[in-house]
Amino acid sequence: MRSYRITLGLLLMNIFIAFLGIGLVIPVLPTLMNELSLTGTIVGNLTAAFAVAQFLFSPLSGRAADRFGRKPVLVTGLFLFGISELLFGVGTTIEVLFLSRILGGISAACIMPAATAFIADITTEDTRSKAMGYMSAAINTGFIIGPGIGGMLADFGSRIPFFFAGGLGTLSGILSIILLTEPQRASLQHGRRAEQADQGRRGLRRIFAPHYVIVFVLIFIASFGLAAFESFFSLFVDHKFRFTPKDIAIIITGGAAFGAVAQVLLFDRLIRLWGEIRLIRYCLIMAAVLVFLMTVVHAYLWILLVTFLVFVGFDLFRPAATTYLANLAGDEQGFVGGMNSMFTSLANIFGPIVGGILFDVDVNYPYYLASITLVLGIVLTLFWRRPAQQTERRPVRG
Repeated sequence: MRSYRITLGLLLMNIFIAFLGIGLVIPVLPTLMNELSLTGTIVGNLTAAFAVAQFLFSPLSGRAADRFGRKPVLVTGLFLFGISELLFGVGTTIEVLFLSRILGGISAACIMPAATAFIADITTEDTRSKAMGYMSAAINTGFIIGPGIGGMLADFGSRIPFFFAGGLGTLSGILSIILLTEPQRASLQHGRRAEQADQGRRGLRRIFAPHYVIVFVLIFIASFGLAAFESFFSLFVDHKFRFTPKDIAIIITGGAAFGAVAQVLLFDRLIRLWGEIRLIRYCLIMAAVLVFLMTVVHAYLWILLVTFLVFVGFDLFRPAATTYLANLAGDEQGFVGGMNSMFTSLANIFGPIVGGILFDVDVNYPYYLASITLVLGIVLTLFWRRPAQQTERRPVRG
């Protein structure tokens, strides 16, 4: 039990650090816009460069985690993350910043599938939902609290946050080499035999398998909504309300803490009460309404409240989708982790790009687009049914 807790704790720390680095850039975006005379479109493309690299490398890293092991892929991702953050800290041209974001995307593509499969390997079906909830809390807390830490560290220099993240990533890679042991996969040989016997279903055709495709589409939709909301939050409140970096840090850090606590306290109970499908549907409804409200509220306290609750909706969605996939995947944990990461990064490509174009037209338009996209996800959940084998194993229905 002690070994399990140490392993799980270190994995969660690795995931938190990776997503912390993603979020660090957000509060300094207005500063970068002024320093380099960037438009919203360019900022969106800079954000999307990370996601493009993650999208391209996620399927490869998922297969590598199945073939070569979870630990080597995870450690590689952590060291690449450290390099990318340090490069961003020293970069003075837009080309160097793009290179940094590309390396960061490759690192995330290595970290997420390997860490997800690692956690699935060391848990049972009874403990997996809680562990996946912790993992999602680490993801969202890192991604959302990153801007808060970035805003605070930016008082000492606009590049200090990236040196901080780079050092953390390198340290985490070293600790992982020392403390992590490759997990035992009892069904590994069975999985290899199944892989050899089923090559015809490999590749893109597996993505469109009926038991996978709806979940992947919903992951894309929710991630698109979060990307549109999160990527332009600092620019939105800077242009519309003239918020300072400290204001942004307070709101996002508070939202991260609130969302993480709500996730830890509520997720396991809500899964048992509603099941993954209904919980996902309710999270999408909550997020769609609140993202739209963000365009009509004006008082600081209302902005604070809406932001906190938006993060709760997204924080509960991700572990529900990840748990559903993990319980369904069997011997394909690496593949499912890679596809989860790929569809998330695909949304993170189009969300910032389209949002950046719309932001240059009207600061509210990216949030209108996010709301409409989330509504489409709500409609899709109405046609979603659990596979027969999962219905038999888990009596809670969606």
